[in-house]
Amino acid sequence: MKILHIDSNHELMIEQLAAAGHINHEDYSSSKEEIEAKIDEYDGVVIRSRFKIDKQFIDKASNLKFIARVGAGLESIDIPYAESKGIHLIAAPEGNRNAVGEHALGMLLMLFNKLKLADAEVKAGQWNREKNRGLELEGKTVGLIGYGNMGNAFAKKLQGFDCEVLCYDIRPGLGNANARQVSLEELQEKSDVLSLHTPWTPQTDKMVNTHFISEFKKPFWLINTARGKSVVTSDLVEALKSGKIKGAGLDVLEYEKLSFENLFTAEDMPEPLHYLINADQVVLTPHIAGWTVESKIKLSQTIVDKILKL
Repeated sequence: MKILHIDSNHELMIEQLAAAGHINHEDYSSSKEEIEAKIDEYDGVVIRSRFKIDKQFIDKASNLKFIARVGAGLESIDIPYAESKGIHLIAAPEGNRNAVGEHALGMLLMLFNKLKLADAEVKAGQWNREKNRGLELEGKTVGLIGYGNMGNAFAKKLQGFDCEVLCYDIRPGLGNANARQVSLEELQEKSDVLSLHTPWTPQTDKMVNTHFISEFKKPFWLINTARGKSVVTSDLVEALKSGKIKGAGLDVLEYEKLSFENLFTAEDMPEPLHYLINADQVVLTPHIAGWTVESKIKLSQTIVDKILKL
C-alpha cells in the first residue's frame, strides 16, 4: 500500500511498514487543502491530531482503505461517513493506557498530599506542616466513568491502595476484579473521587455540569485525563469555590485546540481558566497523560501491528 504520514511518530512505524513492502510518504507541513489535492494517490493515511478528517477530505480520498490515528480516540474523524465509504478506522488506545493510568494516579496522590502547595511553600522558605497535612487513599471510594482501556488501567493501579473502586459505563458487563460496575446513581452516592475515562461523544459533551455535580452525595475530588469538553469549566469553578469539588487534577481542558499544541494567549484567557491556574487545589498538565517516552513506542507499534493485520 501507499501510505501518507501527516504527523511524525516513532521511527519504527516507517521502518516496519517499509520492511513489509509498503510505500511511505511523509508530509508534516502541508495545509489540509494541499493534502486533499493529493490524497487520492494513497491507500492509507496516518495522523495524530493536525486537522479534522471530514466529509470533504474523505470525498477527495477516493482510494483510501484505512485511516490510522496514533492516539486513543477517533473524534477528529467523521466516523459514520468514513465507514459508509468502506474505510477501515484504526486507533491505538492500548498504546497509552498504562501511561494514562499512571498519570491519573500521580495527579490524585499529588492532590491528596498537597504536593503542589507544599513544594511552593518550602521553596519560598515556609515550613508549614499542619497546613499541608494530607489524606490517604485507603478506605476511600474511587468512581470511574468509562471502563475501557484507560479506566481499566487506572483501576489496576489503584489495587495496592486498599480503596474501593467503582465503575460506570454505558456498556454492561465490564466490571472485573479491579472495579465493580454500578449504576451512575450508586457511583454518585458513594464516590470520594471521580475520574473520567470517556471518549468525546455527544453524550459526554459538557457531561460534568452543575446538575451532574449536584447529584453527588459527598464533596469529591475530580480527575480528568479524558477529554476537556466533557467538563463545563465555569461550573467546575463554582463547585471548587463552594467546596462541592474539593480539588481537581486536569490533564485536559475545555479550551484546547484540536491540534492539542497550544491553548491560549494572555489576552484571550477565559476567566474560569484564570481561576484554575491560580487555585492551590488544582493541578494542571498540558494533555500529556498518555504522552510518555514508552507510550510513543507503544502507540506506533500498535498502529503498525493493526495496519499489517489489515
